[in-house]
Amino acid sequence: MRPARIARVLAVACAVPLALTSLATPAQAVDTWPVPRQAWITIKGHGYGHGHGMSQYGAQGAAQQGLGFRRIAQFYYPGTAWGTARGPVHVEISADTTDDLVVIARDGLRVRDTATGAVTQLPANGATRWRIQVNGTGQDQVAYYRAGRWRGWRALEGQGAFSAAGAPVTLVTPSGERQYRGRLAAEAPPTGGRARNTINTLSLENYLKGVVPLEMPALWKPAAVQAQAVAARTYAAYERDHRTGPLCDTTSCQVYGGFSAEHPASNDAVDKTAHLALMWQGAPAFTQFGSSSGGWTAAGSVPYLPAKADPYDDWAGNPVHSWSTRVSDTLIEAHWPGIGNLTRITVLGRDGHGEWGGRVQSVRLVGGRGQVQVSGDTLRSVLGLRSTWVTFVVTHRG
Repeated sequence: MRPARIARVLAVACAVPLALTSLATPAQAVDTWPVPRQAWITIKGHGYGHGHGMSQYGAQGAAQQGLGFRRIAQFYYPGTAWGTARGPVHVEISADTTDDLVVIARDGLRVRDTATGAVTQLPANGATRWRIQVNGTGQDQVAYYRAGRWRGWRALEGQGAFSAAGAPVTLVTPSGERQYRGRLAAEAPPTGGRARNTINTLSLENYLKGVVPLEMPALWKPAAVQAQAVAARTYAAYERDHRTGPLCDTTSCQVYGGFSAEHPASNDAVDKTAHLALMWQGAPAFTQFGSSSGGWTAAGSVPYLPAKADPYDDWAGNPVHSWSTRVSDTLIEAHWPGIGNLTRITVLGRDGHGEWGGRVQSVRLVGGRGQVQVSGDTLRSVLGLRSTWVTFVVTHRG
């Protein structure tokens, strides 16, 4: 959901369960490979990610063929309608793992007390940093750092938030400093106590400026980056409507890097598609996207995420349209020790779309002491594969 994440050959934003499963899969042609006692297993594959919705490499391929962002979006999300999405978003900043909120002093820095709504401009008193932390009486205490030590400034009635009248605020985290637009608040988690989560509140459009260049290279074709902006805007609006808490800033939602991640070209893509979103039955659609479809998208959980041939994904600049990796039989045996020595791999079900019958739905691994049936997603996760659209070539090792 990247610095561009696709430049690192991104995968999609979805967590994959590691537990073994026993799935009832549709009847497909059975693929089976005997495995000698010492073997190399070459895994050939297509695509990177879950395959639902827009292929980011495919969007670039389509743009290279002259498609505009609207045609790209309509190809990958057929049946959706054009609409708008606006309003604020709240994002939990995962890099700030401390129980306080520390920002760099700057002109115009303000603190807001959530209990009273009062916004106070912080004094130019020589401070280099400002902090919100719970004090000994359980109140949020604002303090400043000057001349080598922290000094108390004021206790708040509620929780505190820093902003700078529209200018970016620099957050200090254990892993470094990063700038964010909007407001940075120190909020207590649902469990309460002295811990505080750092929440960035800002407009949807400004949020996207910190997302798009991490999900797709900002200097790709403008139409591709604009399609990414629409997909990311719609996805954020959908998540905002369906989550009980803030959005996250990782691949489990969309990767978000704040003002520090912005790029002029991707900011332009956000501005040129301002507020445009894809709708389904009057609400923002679930616009999943991923690195590469491999030539076929995978059916998702909604009608506008169908399995369909993707002619745009296969172009010379896509390194993950087709790929291969090699593992030893001992690696598989180490992950599933209960089977003993691996003797056979059998694909029990595929989705039926594309080469080899499509993406693997379930696999049986047979060994000298037993066997196990695992989902394609589990196999992908455990072995670190780019996708579940795979086949196998088994050769002797030794």
